[in-house]
Amino acid sequence: MEGGAQPADTVMSEAEPPPPQHQQPPPQPPIDHIPATLSHGGRFIQYNIFGNIFEVTSKYKPPIMPIGKGAYGIVCSALNSETNEHVALKKIANAFDNRIDAKRTLREIKLLRHMDHENYFLYQILRGLKYIHSANVLHRDLKPSNLLLNANCDLKICDFGLARVTSETDFMTEYVVTRWYRAPELLLNSSDYTAAIDVWSVGCIFMELMDRRPLFPGRDHVHQLRLLMEANLIIFYPDGFSLSTIWYLISVLLNEQSRAMMRPIFEDALAHPYLNSLHDISDEPICTTPFSFDFEQHALTEEQMKELIYREALAFNPEYQQM
Repeated sequence: MEGGAQPADTVMSEAEPPPPQHQQPPPQPPIDHIPATLSHGGRFIQYNIFGNIFEVTSKYKPPIMPIGKGAYGIVCSALNSETNEHVALKKIANAFDNRIDAKRTLREIKLLRHMDHENYFLYQILRGLKYIHSANVLHRDLKPSNLLLNANCDLKICDFGLARVTSETDFMTEYVVTRWYRAPELLLNSSDYTAAIDVWSVGCIFMELMDRRPLFPGRDHVHQLRLLMEANLIIFYPDGFSLSTIWYLISVLLNEQSRAMMRPIFEDALAHPYLNSLHDISDEPICTTPFSFDFEQHALTEEQMKELIYREALAFNPEYQQM
């Protein structure tokens, strides 16, 4: 599926002794020359990526490039010939071995298909989240690695595997959002949180863009709280930016009093003078149809989840209905 890409994991291991000189290690194909094999009469193309078979429809043109690898599986970049866009293709390992993980996969596919939003950086993030929240959805895992950029600087928000409805506390769990971007109310184990948690994450991301390092890189839960309590945000102001310009985006988005009610909603943040040159309320759409999480209310079997994910795939590729 097309989806969010995580940065490749760094794997460290002890160095192995070199092979004897008379032995030559098997040649590895260059990363941009991974061989492609046609299948199903040319309607699909197969690639062997790190020992994993990627089988994609023929609209995704080679070369296919691995860009991320982790416990969840592998993410590759490829060209969608129908839209002439480079997209991220995620292959999830053992997708149906764990029912909870399978439901997260289904949730992410449904959300990505539901959201259709034009795509900068801070402005694009705020504009995109205004749209997402208008669909009655909290992202809950905003961080730099869940923001995709292309060479044209178009930004897309990805990885909706932890997203939840905004109006039902039954869904609320505190262990969400990567620690460095986690709002104080989540660190204090509050389960009654609001869209303000996404605002906090945006503030952390913005400061990381400005300072080129994470704002609150806590080593653990306790250290994260200590960083928030001891923060003196004045030292984080970058050179060349006036306090009057930056104060709103730091002191309010990253409110040192840790009061979620004082954080702006995205409509207010978009209207701030800092974004005057970009802000156009007539070109900041909302989602007219709230997203429904009803499918999560049922205890789905593995076969039912496979069928639902298959239906989502057919929505993107109706021509394969009769295969």
